[in-house]
Amino acid sequence: MHQLRRLEVISFVEATTLLLLLCVAVPLKHMVGVKSAVHVMGPVHGVAFLVYVWTAIQTVSGSGWSRNEIARLMVGAIVPFGGFLNLGFLARRAASLA
Repeated sequence: MHQLRRLEVISFVEATTLLLLLCVAVPLKHMVGVKSAVHVMGPVHGVAFLVYVWTAIQTVSGSGWSRNEIARLMVGAIVPFGGFLNLGFLARRAASLA
């Protein structure tokens, strides 16, 4: 249960950093010329993504996860808003284990 809660939090952080990168930093770079926004948010999101992938691997390594569920977790990290969609999935998974 603790590992699922950790994955939920990290999923939220990863999804939020991706949206900030795509919806704030990239437009600032291209519309206003503020390149530092991408230079800051890019690495922040990169670290959040790596932490998410590592935590997801740790979580599913305990078995009991189907290939479709594992694929959903990984694809959700790449697609904008996917991390937020995974929050509901993870909450349902935690409820079923409780």
